[in-house]
Amino acid sequence: MTLQDFFDSVSANPAILAIFLLAIPALAFVVNLWAGEKAEEIWRWRFVYATLVYLACIPGIFAFTLNVYLFLFERQSIWRMNLITQVLPVVTMVATLMLIKRKLPFAYIPGFGKLSGFMTLIAAVIGLLWFIDRTRIYAVTYIPFAYILVGFVGLLLLIRFAWSKLF
Repeated sequence: MTLQDFFDSVSANPAILAIFLLAIPALAFVVNLWAGEKAEEIWRWRFVYATLVYLACIPGIFAFTLNVYLFLFERQSIWRMNLITQVLPVVTMVATLMLIKRKLPFAYIPGFGKLSGFMTLIAAVIGLLWFIDRTRIYAVTYIPFAYILVGFVGLLLLIRFAWSKLF
């Protein structure tokens, strides 16, 4: 099964994905009601909040990255967007993060720093690939592929280090 086959099967029966994606912010809202107002009560729910963040952010980041790829590299028209697979995960991610941030700062959610670092790394890679694609810099060299790979990984580490120092 290819990724296109998966998206076609989800598009043929979108109810399951829509229910799953709409349930995540609804669960965040319910947890906000149950968590109470005191700091100790909210602190007990931090792992539930972490689960909700990951349930919302993994499909949201994937959909956002896919959208950027489709629009920048594949030149997909905005009129051909699939609302269930391309828009709803991003809306779910934003809504869930907004609901959770009302109750608990992201600094207290376990693993959220790694998730934001992952998003930064994805943005840096896409930006770098888009820059290379737009400048049309292609070179045929006799350099072994392993050296090119080491250089690419080094460049990503440099971008990650610079990004962490910048913010």
